[in-house]
Amino acid sequence: MIELWFVIIAFLWTGYFVLEGFDFGVGLLAPLVSRNPGEQRQSLQTIGPVWDGNEVWLITAVGAMFAAFPAWYAGVFSSFYLPVTLVLVGLIVRGVGLEWRGKVNDPRWCDLGIVVGSALPAFLWGAIFADLLFDSVPAALLGGTFSLAVCALHGAVFLALKTTGPVRRRARVVAMAASGVAIPVAVAALSSLGTFPALAAMAALAAATALIWRRREGWAFAATAGAIVLSTLAVFMELRVRPFPGLTLAEAASGPYTLTMLSWIGLIALPFVLVYQGWTYWVFRKRVRVEGTLLTHG
Repeated sequence: MIELWFVIIAFLWTGYFVLEGFDFGVGLLAPLVSRNPGEQRQSLQTIGPVWDGNEVWLITAVGAMFAAFPAWYAGVFSSFYLPVTLVLVGLIVRGVGLEWRGKVNDPRWCDLGIVVGSALPAFLWGAIFADLLFDSVPAALLGGTFSLAVCALHGAVFLALKTTGPVRRRARVVAMAASGVAIPVAVAALSSLGTFPALAAMAALAAATALIWRRREGWAFAATAGAIVLSTLAVFMELRVRPFPGLTLAEAASGPYTLTMLSWIGLIALPFVLVYQGWTYWVFRKRVRVEGTLLTHG
């Protein structure tokens, strides 16, 4: 049961990083690929229907950690109190910017909040997990740079996949530039892990670069998502041995009764979450187009 819940938590964090990863990337890059208010709206509308649903994965992952591994939860979130607080501040600022930019006369401050609120979590989650693994400031900075660069690449590919016209063309250019940063940083960050998933993640990033060059945005997005999945898998393979300094997985876990109850709750709730998210992405699966002053999915 302990191993099962560790796998579930790893799955939830992986889903969060894949889905919020392109959210963060779009928030970072929207001003860069947009030249006028209409293009800015077009860029942000690619994540408009899904960004708040993607954050459910974070709430679920943290909640599962708290219930299944309370000692691990307490150790991580008390040791990284300041960066976790900054993550929450970033998510709040980004949420306010996304919700309010269409309701104010001058949305520039909202756009700035979206950029800052996307950059903070994208960098800090990588820094937190790298420091948790290696207990080193240089490792944390490298991990944060890696996660920020990969989110930028992931978001640029998503923009190229979900938009049309000039925004799509600029997004492809930005994706190629982002890959030039993400790949060497990934080599530096993941080579220290030395596991097959880490090596495969580097290969997936290289494949994404080739695919975006060939204008195969769908396959490129699958490759960047795969790189995030493999990178997260490599991290959690290390955490399985030592989730927190001084703790084993068994020592960090709740009792058998709690884990059994959680299993029943998860068995009922998790399929609903997956089905709802899948339905949302299916409904908004088409590209965001500009038709006059209106934005449409089609």
